[in-house]
Amino acid sequence: MYSKRANLIIGFHGCDESIRDRLVNSKSAFKKSENDYDWLGHGMYFWDNDPERALEFAVFKKTHIQSSKSPITKPSVVGALINPGLCLDLINSKSPHLLKSAFSIFKSEMERNDYELPKNKPLKTGKDLVLRNLDCAVIETLHLTRIENKLPSFDTVRGVFWEGNDLYDNAGFKEKNHIQVCVRNPNCIKGFFIPRESDNDFDIP
Repeated sequence: MYSKRANLIIGFHGCDESIRDRLVNSKSAFKKSENDYDWLGHGMYFWDNDPERALEFAVFKKTHIQSSKSPITKPSVVGALINPGLCLDLINSKSPHLLKSAFSIFKSEMERNDYELPKNKPLKTGKDLVLRNLDCAVIETLHLTRIENKLPSFDTVRGVFWEGNDLYDNAGFKEKNHIQVCVRNPNCIKGFFIPRESDNDFDIP
């Protein structure tokens, strides 16, 4: 009952400036990511209320994971107003149980076919599990299982991630903690916009 979220999310997507402009001008269709290592399964990804982090990712992608499908020459950010709809929110208490059950189904299927389970792995230069092959497969299994059981499909997936170095010794916080939103249903995106820069010289008289 409470999986349907009524509030709007302001999300930010790191991309090339040309993609940003096409999305804002409604000249580009919704394009979802379908990598085997996507953190929250397949969909269009947004940083929850964090344009700075979206830009950091676009710069990182240009430098480290450039691809012919979506090359980045001028890193930029596009904002989006997102209605989460039916959300697989991995921050609440119910969703992790769904994911755990999906893992059991996925593991059994892999073992039955004598396949090796995929693993979440770091990049060669880091320790964070940036390549989430296992998590992606489990989340996609959950989506497929719901379809097979004639249950409503999730419109979005939302998760919190602890990433980067500790902020200080014995800290429970890391440098790159963030929340991501994966949009599966393009109708959840109510509009795109170009983020504005803050006017630091403005003062209310």
